[in-house]
Amino acid sequence: MTTSMLPNPIAASSGSLLYAMRRDPLEFFTTLAREHGDMVRFRLGDHEHDLFLLNHPDYIRDVLVTQDRNFTKWFAVDRIKEVLGEGLFVSEGEFHRRQRRLSQPAFHGERIAAYAEQMVSLAVQLRERWKEGAVLDVSREMNWLAMMIVGSTLFGANVESDTAEIRDALVEILEQFERSILPHAEREDFEKALRRLDVAVYRIIQERRATSQDRGDLLSMLLLAQDAEGDGGRMSDLQLRDEAMTIFLAGHETSANAMAWTWYLLSQHPEVEKKFHDEVDKHLGGRYPRVGDVIELSLTGRIFSEALRLYPPLWAIGRRAMVECQIGSYAIPAGSVVILSSFVTHRDPRWFPEPLRFDPERWQPAAKLERPRFSYFPFSAGSRSCLGEAFASTEGVLCLATIAQAWKFRLVPGAPIALQPQLTLRARNGIKMRAERRV
Repeated sequence: MTTSMLPNPIAASSGSLLYAMRRDPLEFFTTLAREHGDMVRFRLGDHEHDLFLLNHPDYIRDVLVTQDRNFTKWFAVDRIKEVLGEGLFVSEGEFHRRQRRLSQPAFHGERIAAYAEQMVSLAVQLRERWKEGAVLDVSREMNWLAMMIVGSTLFGANVESDTAEIRDALVEILEQFERSILPHAEREDFEKALRRLDVAVYRIIQERRATSQDRGDLLSMLLLAQDAEGDGGRMSDLQLRDEAMTIFLAGHETSANAMAWTWYLLSQHPEVEKKFHDEVDKHLGGRYPRVGDVIELSLTGRIFSEALRLYPPLWAIGRRAMVECQIGSYAIPAGSVVILSSFVTHRDPRWFPEPLRFDPERWQPAAKLERPRFSYFPFSAGSRSCLGEAFASTEGVLCLATIAQAWKFRLVPGAPIALQPQLTLRARNGIKMRAERRV
């Protein structure tokens, strides 16, 4: 195959491109892909190297799987590394592989099955707080639920007393993450929020070190795990802190957003919502769901998958080429950055006809087989795929079903719905909905 250098098809100046990306990155990347094809080469501001937006499943497979060792993580800013340290989300090389080996057992099927009861219990606790006709910010409610699930299932701790402070600190950090692309962004609020998070996480670690018990959660396993394939060592407090922070930030934020967007989509599609309620009512018969119900609640699972398609929490992935490599028929120079946007690819009409239409039947087995594997990658793929994918999918189905047994939601008239692409894809103004009791 002949290798060539992709010409730059962008006529606008790099400064105007940078402005356009900052103003609306989702629209920016969507327009690039639709107007210039599956590989777009461009430059932003005074960035030293070219950037490439890749929007074909074959290219996405090459970057994430077949050539993944040619690439490292890339971030537009360094502040997220200050939050997550050398946690799985940002670490590289052999250290990343070691941490992944140590963390993997906590997400095996039998562990997730043990977590399911706590997921449902917390969803019941949340649904019992609501009153008929109450106006809720569903984004905030799902944030509380996902935070509590992370605290109880992965750290064996009831962090409700810390939830408000942790959540507020995370909100501040995410806002700073968005603002920190500016050259002289204010650091004081960011550092205060980071200190608040550190205090909470280190306290949990210290409390658990004092007992050395295996409580069946992630922190227990990380405290006790030894690297049998490597040096046989255990994690330091700093390494535990980084992995814990990764779970707090990446684990709860992504699940919360996915569930919130699901409720919004169901409210806008009453015919799907009715089928969803029928499945929940018929299959569960009023009892609380269990982990074995996840497979049986097949429509619920398809609804969650379709919400992840339209509103993928991890809406873009950046990688830096460590060496010159070939993607398709084009050369990617060393040092270049490649961007893969699930938001763009998931809305490509080649793979998803009428891409803006909410259609859970896209996830019937036969329909899935007709599409390229990497036309859908909400949890990334390859050696850096999300360890919590099965956890998040189980959480989504069980929590949606549990809440739907008692409630449905209606968007408040005039409530603004706007996308806020930060580290994850959030609702800029929240999602204001009225709770209507079903039973």
